[in-house]
Amino acid sequence: MLGDLLAALNKARAAATPDRSVLDVLLEMGFSSRMLSQTLAALAGVPAISPESEDWIEFSALCAESAASVPCVPLRVPGAHGVCYGLSDPWDEELVARLRRVAGPSCTPAAVSARWLRRLNAEPAPPIIPNTEPPNASPGAIVSWTDAVVLVDQVFASAIALGASDIHFETGRSGLRIKFRVNGVLMQHARTEDSRLADESVSRIKVLAQLDITERRIPQDGRFRWRHGAQDIDMRVSIMPGLISEDAVLRILDKSRLRADGQAMSLDRLGLDRTSCERIRELTALPHGMLLVTGPTGSGKTTTLYAALSELNTGQDKIVTIEDPVEYELAGVLQIPVNERKGLTFARGLRSILRHDPDRILVGEIRDGETADIAVQSALTGHQVFTTVHANSVFDVVGRFKHFEIDMFGFMGALNGIVVQRLLREICPHCRVAGAPTAAEQGWLQKAGIKVREIIKGVGCARCNGTGYGARSAIAEVHTIDDPFRDLVISEAPLMQLRRYVQSSDAGSLSGLAGRWIEQGRTTPEEVRRVLGWL
Repeated sequence: MLGDLLAALNKARAAATPDRSVLDVLLEMGFSSRMLSQTLAALAGVPAISPESEDWIEFSALCAESAASVPCVPLRVPGAHGVCYGLSDPWDEELVARLRRVAGPSCTPAAVSARWLRRLNAEPAPPIIPNTEPPNASPGAIVSWTDAVVLVDQVFASAIALGASDIHFETGRSGLRIKFRVNGVLMQHARTEDSRLADESVSRIKVLAQLDITERRIPQDGRFRWRHGAQDIDMRVSIMPGLISEDAVLRILDKSRLRADGQAMSLDRLGLDRTSCERIRELTALPHGMLLVTGPTGSGKTTTLYAALSELNTGQDKIVTIEDPVEYELAGVLQIPVNERKGLTFARGLRSILRHDPDRILVGEIRDGETADIAVQSALTGHQVFTTVHANSVFDVVGRFKHFEIDMFGFMGALNGIVVQRLLREICPHCRVAGAPTAAEQGWLQKAGIKVREIIKGVGCARCNGTGYGARSAIAEVHTIDDPFRDLVISEAPLMQLRRYVQSSDAGSLSGLAGRWIEQGRTTPEEVRRVLGWL
């Protein structure tokens, strides 16, 4: 009987057509559904799903992603581990290999009727319904997942629904903890005490990012694109080995987030005050030179430059960007992603950009002396260069470029302005309450010269996920670089002299801007101290 089935299987594979799967041909030969289901599963570990078994169809979160490259039907088969994928020919090694590149190496192929595959086109998979909290649990509670693919998909969907910028998969002896960074603050999402599932989840992320799942001793970095409804979400992955196992952190790069309401990006939409917006516009309107936006990681530097470029993108100038990675898409702008594995670094790409007749250049980040030197030379030779650097203040920017061993005369000659930026969470408008400041808050406010009788705070509600805060907006010091400041830097004047000159200018200060937010009831002293470290 087994020999007969093997012979029939080979004939069925040869006779299969788009309208008839291998399973359809076998059934036409007279083999019963029950016999095929039992014998084929024992023969090659490939379940044969009866066309009548409608209850087994399960359109999982991977359905749209996998079906885009491999015609398949996600199934939940009793007794099988995880989600099976029904194929027209599950013994086709090339087809199975393509499926496993999408759905993970542990997925199980199954034999299904062609009718089920046609149903995938006739009835598209329902959209993923994002979870705003773990299933049947409050944030931080223990959740009983059984499949790593489902776990990772649900976590991705929940993170996007909450507007998270980062997802943390933290493994330990007690299992897996999942955290989201929302509005700059890390929050507990869920945890599972299954250590096996913790390792499988990290492996699943490695598979998606095309990393080495067998390497567990060194850090690995990668990226991938995840399909969420009608959107493609880019994920940047960092895998780090720990004492017990590996941790994974994913940065969510949603290119459509700032344009979800159909409006174009602009400086006004970032929450900047009118004076700061006008000063940035004056600096970006200059024909050449360099504009630096500085601040710590996650302070919205690149978003500010994108907003400025969007306002300048009239089609009259050639605009080229080089970034790692490209965070937002701009129509009519040449955007180049850095690919260090292929040798495309910031420095090499910037050299090539200069031969592409650009008018305005955005360099995602100044990371080394070579990139800094080319950016300065570009600004000195008639191009307008927008870029970012990780520094906490205008004085730190000077020190950073000295560390790069850049000629300070050329750097200061090219530099038009520096924007020092931070993001502050605004109080949730749905749970605002007024109250007297605490003794500690009163001390902070007095030291900062802020006179208020009551402090506005958010008590926490369902709209703000219990945090008391809503979305973040930007505050910025906008420094226009003039000749006296250039002279002080080139002559290596003491820091106190530089500080006195900057304070005497009309650029304002982050402390002053944050203080006005407190007086206006837009944010709280705790938020200001969390972001600035002082008040």
